[in-house]
Amino acid sequence: MARRTITVHHVRAVLRGAERHGIDTVPLLQSAQIPPLLLGDDRARITAPQFARLFRELYRSTQDEFLGLGSSPSRPGTFAMMCYAALGCRDLGAAMERGVTFYGLFPGGPDLVLSRTGDAAVFTVRNDLEQDFFLAECLVIIWHRLCSWLIGRRIPLRWADFGHPPPPHKDEYELLFGCPVRFGAERTGAGLAPHWLNAPLVRDEDALAAMLRRAPFDLLSRRDYGTTVAEQVRLTLATGLRASPRLPSLGEIAARLALSPSTLRRRLALESTSYQELKDTVRRDAAIAGLAEGREPIADLAARLGFSEDTAFHRAFRRWTGTTPGAYRYAYRDGPGGQRS
Repeated sequence: MARRTITVHHVRAVLRGAERHGIDTVPLLQSAQIPPLLLGDDRARITAPQFARLFRELYRSTQDEFLGLGSSPSRPGTFAMMCYAALGCRDLGAAMERGVTFYGLFPGGPDLVLSRTGDAAVFTVRNDLEQDFFLAECLVIIWHRLCSWLIGRRIPLRWADFGHPPPPHKDEYELLFGCPVRFGAERTGAGLAPHWLNAPLVRDEDALAAMLRRAPFDLLSRRDYGTTVAEQVRLTLATGLRASPRLPSLGEIAARLALSPSTLRRRLALESTSYQELKDTVRRDAAIAGLAEGREPIADLAARLGFSEDTAFHRAFRRWTGTTPGAYRYAYRDGPGGQRS
């Protein structure tokens, strides 16, 4: 199944801490099999495995769980100990409070706040982390997905606020956070229904140890839980693409979901997307993954993705990324290793 790809803006952002500390990031990119040339193209994207490898390289080189992005480093193992401390709590609210208290013990650590109002529980990241908003965003994502993991259910966010102006890749945010977003807010944070704080924790130490072996990237990765109509449509398209170049039509997917085509269109519109947009995203991500792997001829890749002509694939890929499939593969061939065909 095609996994979601990551915008080059996030690649640049995650490198800032290492660059700030004088670390040469080119070898790190090469170890992650990311061509450094891609960083100059605003519309470029990389695969999830590449981003995961880059995270591991940065973690190793900085010896900092914040990858050099914070005002003070977070020693390796800090996040794990916070998780173990939270695991014994009676419910999610108590676990979140314990986590906030835990990080508050470290001078220069993130200023995390959990507040409760009548109709929402609000988790915010304040103070100096706003100077590097990428780290603040990552903390909100990690905490949200850690909380969902702890209770074994996806927690829908009501909204996400960001204390910085809209970035060039602002359209990525609703998909990344799964909720309405707002920029230029007083703080960076997210809100959820307060009843989630009463949910019991369902994980044990063995499950936590397994999760920590994959952290933090698995927590940062956007998962399709199938809890929204858009996720169900994307999963259906991605599964269909793996089996056949012919993707299911909107009508066929509507029938599988026991909806009329007009109702499916309306539901997708309410989630700020459309069948065509999801279809393009699935094809784009599969195309980038295929080109990054470098083994499949471009004509075969185009046919596998359902394009009847190479020229149609080239036009679509240029619309998605701003470059051609050949140029994208060339960056990989002349980038890390220099030996791909």
